[in-house]
Amino acid sequence: MDVAAQDPPQVEELPLAAGFDPPTRAQWLAAVTGVLARGGADVDTDGEAAVRALSSETLDGVTVRPLYTAEDAPAEVGHPGVSPYARGSRPQGAGPDGWDVRQHHCDPDAERAATAVLADLDNGVSSLWLGLGAGRIAVEDLPVVLAGVDLASVPVALDARAESAAAAGALRALAVNHGLEAAELSGSLGFDPIGLAARTGGLPDLADATAWARRSAAESPGLRAVTVDALPYHEAGGSDVQELGAAVATGVAYLRALDDDGMSPADAVGQLEFRLAATTDQFLTMAKLRAARLLWHRVGEVAGVPAERRGMRQHAVSSWAMTTRYDPWVNLVRGTVACFGAGAGAADAVTVLPFDTAIGRPDAFARRIARNTQTLLMEEAHLARVVDPGGGSWHVEALTRDLASAAWAWFQRLEAAGGIIDALASGLIADELAATADERTRRLAHRELTVVGVSEYPLLDERTVTRDPVPTEPGGGLPRRRWAEPYEALRDRADAHHEATGAWPRVVLVTLGDDRLAAARSTWAADALRPGGVETTDDHGSGDAPVVCLCVTDGVPADEVAAAVRSRRDAGATAVIAAGVPPDRREGSGADLHLDADDDLVATLSAALDLLGVAP
Repeated sequence: MDVAAQDPPQVEELPLAAGFDPPTRAQWLAAVTGVLARGGADVDTDGEAAVRALSSETLDGVTVRPLYTAEDAPAEVGHPGVSPYARGSRPQGAGPDGWDVRQHHCDPDAERAATAVLADLDNGVSSLWLGLGAGRIAVEDLPVVLAGVDLASVPVALDARAESAAAAGALRALAVNHGLEAAELSGSLGFDPIGLAARTGGLPDLADATAWARRSAAESPGLRAVTVDALPYHEAGGSDVQELGAAVATGVAYLRALDDDGMSPADAVGQLEFRLAATTDQFLTMAKLRAARLLWHRVGEVAGVPAERRGMRQHAVSSWAMTTRYDPWVNLVRGTVACFGAGAGAADAVTVLPFDTAIGRPDAFARRIARNTQTLLMEEAHLARVVDPGGGSWHVEALTRDLASAAWAWFQRLEAAGGIIDALASGLIADELAATADERTRRLAHRELTVVGVSEYPLLDERTVTRDPVPTEPGGGLPRRRWAEPYEALRDRADAHHEATGAWPRVVLVTLGDDRLAAARSTWAADALRPGGVETTDDHGSGDAPVVCLCVTDGVPADEVAAAVRSRRDAGATAVIAAGVPPDRREGSGADLHLDADDDLVATLSAALDLLGVAP
């Protein structure tokens, strides 16, 4: 019997919703309103208040709703690998071999860096991202670092900043010494004078970038000369929209420079690689990468680039800004979620920063986990086998277009200001990013945003991770900020106190009011104090901890609060913190400090440490 000649078996469609009435939005709204009302939320009967209560707003003002329907779907989602490239630059997505696993190396000890490079390449890494220059790998040490690397098969992305021309020349010379032709090299030379100006200030000189772009286009088709690095804007506190708009504006500036130098737009776009941040918001990361390709496609369309060459080459990097020094093990999870978002968002190359990056120079274990995070997602979770996992999702598609629209408006503002270079020089970008950073800090201080292990669920006696220090990044331009820094500064104070005295700053919790609610209020107060490095104990007398936190349940009259504060002072308390007293009932309480869910927690904790005698 010729089995191959037989018709394949027919699979009947299984209608999962058969026998059920189609649900309506009105039914969903009614159900949600009922749940929220039972929880005490003030929601109206038409349900729209419920939608608002469950919606959130990004730092860009983009509303993320709790429910998306077919009405939110775009008219046409397109196909992967074709115009407008929202669904990826290649029809096959990351398959069959997965995306490019790119590991970062910048250890100035050349022999140690060479060992780390080979360990990575032997264990799943497919390309190298090398940080060169002051405080990092010396350009003259490039032959040592790459001595055992097959440059014909391993792409190398250089990041030499002010020494980019010297690094590019060194890589070319090294290829010659390895017996390779220029056409056999692949990767990126990393010229990014505008990104360097963003980091260090001053005006960029694009001459070397354009000259090497012409040379690469003519001699090395697999080697892109220019990198559009958007990380300086992200690390300065910028939002997704600001990062996207700045990236597109930078790309346009390089296209203009290359056009002025005689290169066609079609050839010029092939010389650019874009570097973008991936964060723990997996859906925003997916949407950002998809939106970036939409925006760049539009730029190519306006510039007259053929449709088949308008794809964007993307290098996604897990966010340095989201990493923490305290409880760094949580960074392992952050890197995993960011990598998932980058892979599902169809990035061409992905770098997961080691979990100890915010502490110092990553060790071999941290680098191993970083590369294995990517391998696990590709080979065990099979993420790379699905082309554009978010394609067709009403939520992802709507978010992609919302980001693209807002980023295009920000890009137009930068263009109206004279372009990215003038917008940097005038301070426009710095001011806008600072405003966004301040809003993120405000949300973190008010616990509207969370940094797990630092602003929430900290472990005071956590195992300390120590690493060799790394040189300070060059300054003069946009600042570098990590989101957890305000809370980490509080923990630094508490840790120094612990080291000097052998004990954590301590507060005694005393409850006042409804016994049924007292435990919940004292737990809340303890959780609010812990991010400042403050240890709490139950009320067993205040002799061992002269500062008392009075945990007040709802409805306690102001005079009772004041009486309780006086009683604690009479019992020997040197200071009293009142937790749970709303602002309109604080006057006359006599408390030294108030702690409430609506307060600025960072400022409150700083004041609490002052009360506890902890040195600033």
